[in-house]
Amino acid sequence: MNFPLIAPSVLSADFANLGRDIEMINNSEADWFHIDVMDGVFVPNISFGFPVIKAIQKQAKKTMDVHLMIVQPERYIKDFKAAGADILSVHYEASTHLHRTLYAIKEEGMKAGVAINPHTPVHLLKDIIKDIDLVCMMSVNPGFGGQKFIEQTYTKCADLKAMILASGSDCLIEIDGGVNEITAPKLLASGADVLVAGNYVFASNNPTETIASLKKLGTHTTQLA
Repeated sequence: MNFPLIAPSVLSADFANLGRDIEMINNSEADWFHIDVMDGVFVPNISFGFPVIKAIQKQAKKTMDVHLMIVQPERYIKDFKAAGADILSVHYEASTHLHRTLYAIKEEGMKAGVAINPHTPVHLLKDIIKDIDLVCMMSVNPGFGGQKFIEQTYTKCADLKAMILASGSDCLIEIDGGVNEITAPKLLASGADVLVAGNYVFASNNPTETIASLKKLGTHTTQLA
């Protein structure tokens, strides 16, 4: 698997032409579809639910990376598996019994991710880092696209990478928010493996070329499929 992995955020797609944008991702150098699910409670916004995710899954030819920004995410694990999720990330801040939730995700045959808000220190994941397949690090406050990148993310990413290497974990680091031609190289230098790009891709004149430009930034590999 060639890195970085690029995961265009479907939340930034044109929903009047969603089929067209899904095909663009299918035919591009992108690796994953990143799908944000928001409930209006955990974050101050509401996105799409199961019918839209199922519709995307029917047309998508790549990994479905689903990021839950919802309270009590453990209630819906089986539903998201049925909707087509390959990777399911829950927020540290929304999960009372995180270890149990991670293994419930794995029992459904999905990769288990943990998302953390900008204010959440990475050391809080130390005791479970070997149980996590993916850490989705928010580099903006979750809820809306197009926000300003939080500079402290670089240091947090480097600290998390050091923790992962020290533990012997195969966990990947995904950065969600503010990814562009300026931040992406610095994020990869800090240890990021997966770049989520929303507005940067879909607002560009040529989304396919924009994805390709991000993909060209790195060449390292890993074993996680």
